[in-house]
Amino acid sequence: MPAPRKDVKDILRKYENKLKSEFSASSSEIRNTNYSQEYIKFKKEMAPEISRYERWCKSIGSIIKLKVSEKDKAKIKKSLEIAHLDLEPWQPLTLSIMSFFIVFLIGIFVSVAIALIKGGFNAFPILFFVLMVIFSFFLFYFMKMYPARLANKWRLKASSQMVPAILYVVIYMRHTSNLEKAMAFASEHLQYPLALDLKKVFYDVQIGKFSTIKASLDNYLDIWKDYSREFVEAFHLIESSLFEPDNSRRILTLEKSLQVVLDGVYNRMLKFTHEVKGPLTNVYMLGVILPTLGLALLPLATAMLGGLLTWVHVFILFNLIIPFFVFYLTDKIIFLRPGGYGETSLLERNPLYHQYKSKKPYFKAFLIVLPFLLLGLLPFIFQYTSIPGFLGFQNDYTFSELGLGFFGEGKFFGFMETGTGISGPFGVGALILSMFIPLGIALFFSVSSKLRTRELIVEREKTKQLELEFNNSLFQLGNRMGNGVPPEIVFGKVAESSKGLRTEDFFRRVDYNIRQMGMGVKKAIFNLKRGAIIYYPSELIAISMRILVESAKKGLKIAAISMMSISEYVKNINKITLRLKDMLAEIISDMKSNMSFLAPLLSGVVVGLAAMITGILTKLNISQIEGGEALAFGNLGSILNIFDVSTMIPPYFLQIIIGIYLIQIIFILTKTLVIVDSGEDKLQTVNKMGKNLSKGVMLYFFTALFTTLALFILANIVLGNLV
Repeated sequence: MPAPRKDVKDILRKYENKLKSEFSASSSEIRNTNYSQEYIKFKKEMAPEISRYERWCKSIGSIIKLKVSEKDKAKIKKSLEIAHLDLEPWQPLTLSIMSFFIVFLIGIFVSVAIALIKGGFNAFPILFFVLMVIFSFFLFYFMKMYPARLANKWRLKASSQMVPAILYVVIYMRHTSNLEKAMAFASEHLQYPLALDLKKVFYDVQIGKFSTIKASLDNYLDIWKDYSREFVEAFHLIESSLFEPDNSRRILTLEKSLQVVLDGVYNRMLKFTHEVKGPLTNVYMLGVILPTLGLALLPLATAMLGGLLTWVHVFILFNLIIPFFVFYLTDKIIFLRPGGYGETSLLERNPLYHQYKSKKPYFKAFLIVLPFLLLGLLPFIFQYTSIPGFLGFQNDYTFSELGLGFFGEGKFFGFMETGTGISGPFGVGALILSMFIPLGIALFFSVSSKLRTRELIVEREKTKQLELEFNNSLFQLGNRMGNGVPPEIVFGKVAESSKGLRTEDFFRRVDYNIRQMGMGVKKAIFNLKRGAIIYYPSELIAISMRILVESAKKGLKIAAISMMSISEYVKNINKITLRLKDMLAEIISDMKSNMSFLAPLLSGVVVGLAAMITGILTKLNISQIEGGEALAFGNLGSILNIFDVSTMIPPYFLQIIIGIYLIQIIFILTKTLVIVDSGEDKLQTVNKMGKNLSKGVMLYFFTALFTTLALFILANIVLGNLV
């Protein structure tokens, strides 16, 4: 065979080098994203509770190696993979068992130590020991299920990015039918954690786990097949579009994939609105109404039980156990909420974000509420400190000495001398002063929340208004770019035609950065210091502008088509959001009215009833002690021996317990309602928390004050006529 001629060799070498350079340029575009490094970087930046959990599993969870059944092993391993935890299945199980034993042994040792210090096992703290045993069992269950919980949390966060992920891929593949580049574009611009998942798809190809991106993607989609079938179907449609020979059919398939994921999200949220009403009602009835009604019976019950039930027991029940129970129920409701829709804000980039993170509002709020807290502590300041004597005051006064003789002859604070020391305060004056403690606590959080979010929430409202107008603006952008107007000029043109609207300010900021600051379109929008997007931190606007920047590289016509597609997408998302909010409106409205009106009102009435019962029993006991007046009641004197007022829970403590309980309930329910309504939104949660606390606790304060005074005066009038 004759040797090839020199010019043929040169041609082959030339095209070989050209193909190599093109291939390396194409592959380097994906390699330069450095997914493995991004993956490691994100692992370091993961949430603190996840990294701590991993450390605990690798330290405490590695003390002994337990054998896990194959069924449990497969389940735990799947949860660990979804949550991106670098652990073996036996480590979480070992941690749960070790946690149980550590807490259980602490409970035993502390209880025995207390008993020995007090001089015998008659003083063994049974309540403390039982609580520690219950806590150890709960900790075992919680730690055992924690991998599944983290997996579910990860899945929920990732699913909130599903629709944008499909949108990015579809928009990119409309003009470039390349799955690898479309996935790279989506993973670069999505937020975590779905961005990490898509980068992990590349990561698995790079380390040789899979030979093609399609095989790696199909493996990743397996974790969604039982949770979000629409996401899997949408990606399969995208993959099938690669094999369509006709361009119009290819684009139709891509658009169908976006519609599939939108319909799936809508159907799952529709199902959620039907499922959530019952659990929310149960939370309110079991966690708010029944406990509050039970509080009304406590003063009588404690007097009859002769000191077996103290304010410490009530505090543990109403401020620890019941709030925990309510939190557990609402936490399960939150996890019922499917992802795929909801707002994710770019809050950290807002120039006013420093106000949200500042500690100064807490200091200012503390200075404001300090007088309220001191007022609430006045009974103990007068009783147990030398300050009153130094100022020339008595430790306590009767109502007559204060010029309030119509309240009777009782003491203002109402401390009582007993065989074991001083008990109380039982006086209505101490009860009224105690109302300032929960009021002060609520005002602390309310004032600090208002100072932190006051200006940011105004900016958020502006952003929401901009989002409502943005659909038409996107349509204008697409039209003008379709007519040949380049992106550098189109923002100024659209701003001129949007006078008086919120979109005018956004487009003028972009136009100013381009014309006056000499920035390109991308920097004019996304620059970390001067970009227009930092003043309007909306994920919807950010998505639209990123796609505009990317599609403009392929030509004005492609950019115009992309803007038209985004406009249609925004319209569909708005329809879904409005429809879902409309269906949730009744539930949200009922819970808000219950939380900020009915619960405070009922709690205030309970405080008034407690004051009346205590006042009646105190008055009757006084008449019995003073002699023959008790004979006027017939056999009532012997009945009164059942009640020992000095062993009752003082209304002072009972009111504080009720007030703190109400604050806890408002905290828990506010966070739940915000997540149910619009997804996880820290700014909205803090803002609503402050508003609901101020409304609810102020209503509780005035209701408790009015009912206490009214029922106490009424009881004194009635008993004054009898005694």
